[in-house]
Amino acid sequence: MVIIGNGVVVTRDDNNTFIKNGAVAVDGSKIIEVGTVEEIKGKYKDAEFIDAKGNLIMPGLINTHHHIYSAFARGLNLNNPPAKGFIDILENMWWTIDKKLTLEDVKYSGYTTLIDCIKNGVTTVFDHHASPYAIENSLFTLADVAKEVGIRGSFCYETSDRDGEAITDAGIKENVEFIKYANKENSDMVKGMFGLHAQFTLSDKTLEKCAKEMESLDAGYHVHTAEGIDDLHHCLKEHGKRVVERLMDFDILGEKTLSVHNLHINSREMDILKETKTNLVNNPESNMGNAVGCAPVIEMMKRGLNVGLGTDGYTSDMFESMKVGNLIHKHNLCDSNVAWGEVPKMFFENNRDIASRHFNAEIGALKPGAVADIIVVEYDPLTPMDASNINSHLLFGVNGKSTLTTMVNGKVVMKDRILLTLDEKEIFEKSREVSSKLWSRF
Repeated sequence: MVIIGNGVVVTRDDNNTFIKNGAVAVDGSKIIEVGTVEEIKGKYKDAEFIDAKGNLIMPGLINTHHHIYSAFARGLNLNNPPAKGFIDILENMWWTIDKKLTLEDVKYSGYTTLIDCIKNGVTTVFDHHASPYAIENSLFTLADVAKEVGIRGSFCYETSDRDGEAITDAGIKENVEFIKYANKENSDMVKGMFGLHAQFTLSDKTLEKCAKEMESLDAGYHVHTAEGIDDLHHCLKEHGKRVVERLMDFDILGEKTLSVHNLHINSREMDILKETKTNLVNNPESNMGNAVGCAPVIEMMKRGLNVGLGTDGYTSDMFESMKVGNLIHKHNLCDSNVAWGEVPKMFFENNRDIASRHFNAEIGALKPGAVADIIVVEYDPLTPMDASNINSHLLFGVNGKSTLTTMVNGKVVMKDRILLTLDEKEIFEKSREVSSKLWSRF
């Protein structure tokens, strides 16, 4: 048994319980009690005690859209001409890189990215993978890495027609085999989804194949939706309908599906997404970096859509994504009043709800019965802090690297900024070697 205590407990439960001198008791993989440090230590006298030293004790963070495969793009110069639009970015950067990836590249992209997640307080990751010439066992490789690192993950392969039918079919097969494997896992640390790139790289024939395979699988889709205006224009020109409408026609939407980005959608499409109980994920930094626009998140939230928050591979720091989300929607609507409540709801409540639709446990709250995903975050407030203003303190006073200790599923995987599951220095040295080999292939 372990107690994490002597800190400010921010439970993020339904009542937003806030305990100034609090503690969390953990037995195995579950939280058994939350209370004051005196109560918890007095009740569980023989438990190991981790001293939070007055810092924040919070639930582990959830990232509902990441791209591990993009890791080795950091610092890479492909000497391509300036992009004239989003499709140029895809073709000149991401579709160039993913074709060169080997399983070794996938493995070390996984190690370094998931270590970065742990060090930024992220304990659950939904990843969307692509490596068209190294598809077989790619998801299994990422899952094995996640187990070594000690993080909870959902993985899928980015099915697309852009590299030919044989590669399309290999992507479908990898999704199907991994979903079946993950559904048999009883650890509740790994799940599978059916990955799709975007409707503009998928033919009706391919979507029919995917739909047929999904009939026998208990999983959702993970798909980019109307990220760039080109996606919408393609769908209107080639299919005579809008993006969400086409996805609905192939039964892709639903309560386990992640519809990512959703920038160029209209009111009717929002209605469809709500009616189908589809989960949406906003990635504000990536949208700004790719200059594709700003998703109508505030309107989505007003309509009651379940919008979560991700990073799209841009970073592994979810606090950073929260900060940018708070700014972009204010800027886009020229209204300083918006996003104060919506973005924290996306980050904490909606991400928690999305995770609960995929994992067979309560994730993202500190409460009895929930899984013990807990982080200690360094923060000494310069003004009074309580349940009513905690979001303001997080927004302006905390970032991912403020994370001191990370526990996942009852296991401490980082303590005092030191990774306990792997030799971080050795991994990153090997990563530089592997990525250099990748760069030499361009």
